[in-house]
Amino acid sequence: MPKSLQPQTRAIRGQMDQTDYREHSTPLFLTSSFTFDSAEAMAETFAGQREGIIYSRYNNPSVDELIRKACALEGTEAGFATASGMAAVFASLAALVEAGDHIVATRALFGSTHQLLTNVLPKWGVTFTYVEPDQPESWAAAVRPNTKLFVTETPSNPGLKLVDLAAAGKLCKEHGLLFIVDNCFATPVLQRPADFGADLITHSATKWMDGQGRVLGGLLLGTQVVMDKVTTFCRHTGPAMSPFNAWVISKSLETLHLRMQAHCAAALEMAEWLRKQAAITQVHYPFLESHAQYELARRQMTAGGGLVTFELAGGIAAAQRLLNALEVCTRSSNLGDTRTILTHPATTTHSKLSSEERASVGISDGLIRMSVGLEAVVDIQEDLLRGL
Repeated sequence: MPKSLQPQTRAIRGQMDQTDYREHSTPLFLTSSFTFDSAEAMAETFAGQREGIIYSRYNNPSVDELIRKACALEGTEAGFATASGMAAVFASLAALVEAGDHIVATRALFGSTHQLLTNVLPKWGVTFTYVEPDQPESWAAAVRPNTKLFVTETPSNPGLKLVDLAAAGKLCKEHGLLFIVDNCFATPVLQRPADFGADLITHSATKWMDGQGRVLGGLLLGTQVVMDKVTTFCRHTGPAMSPFNAWVISKSLETLHLRMQAHCAAALEMAEWLRKQAAITQVHYPFLESHAQYELARRQMTAGGGLVTFELAGGIAAAQRLLNALEVCTRSSNLGDTRTILTHPATTTHSKLSSEERASVGISDGLIRMSVGLEAVVDIQEDLLRGL
């Protein structure tokens, strides 16, 4: 393909080579292993002296196509696809640290990522320090001589706090840190962390990338140097994505730009409508002018994303009343679907955090996270009014 093609064109046209059957749509390679023309070819492939596919835990044509498309969208050199988003997050940390290393991470992280930092990595002698995502002037003070990684997600889950990617990239360059960004909520359609110096980008491809709530998947995308380490780790620990899931997500990437435009437009309309509802005390959405980091959002994102969070005055009781009144929207912990989904983070995705930890990242008892789907916005509004 011409090098001048736009990322969305590469996501559509970046298919694997046609087979002898001359198919127009990519076939699915559901096979665990592959054969070789000779014993010598087999030995050379295993030795890395010849290109080839060995085993689907290492690579697979369907999975490789997905990785190439995702790299084209994110502007990265290499990647690896995992069985879930959290497998990708775990690999992004475990592959790059060793006993005695220290991690600096922004405080507003997904609940399971928080669990990795607080309960899993300390067993192996890896320590961490949290910094506030919206206070870049304080980050440098947390860096120690043994700090290895700066880890962040932006926008955050579920509070939609932003991290200044330019400031984070500058910090990592000055201190020799590896810069890791969870870009799941924005997707490469809305922001590309590699443009700000990110060494490694993680995704739960289960969310917007699949976009229809069908399959699980994760992606690790980054520089060749970093991905060499991550790929070695993943090949030998086995979190490989199934070829079927890769085939599904690869097809979904062909419509990612169009879907994100529609999700963002609907989410902004919903955010503006929610601000007018008497039962709601606060609405969080990056492209609302009332958002504390609105100017930063406009600088580093092309749109505000498909998620809106809002606060109900009545706490858990009000949140459960709203969720139980839904007749159109879905009660689920997932997001990034064609169907609008409402979640109560305090009792679901972040329930393992203490009340103090939830408060520190802006998760109140009345907070609702809404993943805005592709339904008619008026239908979503009328459904919410049943519980408001």
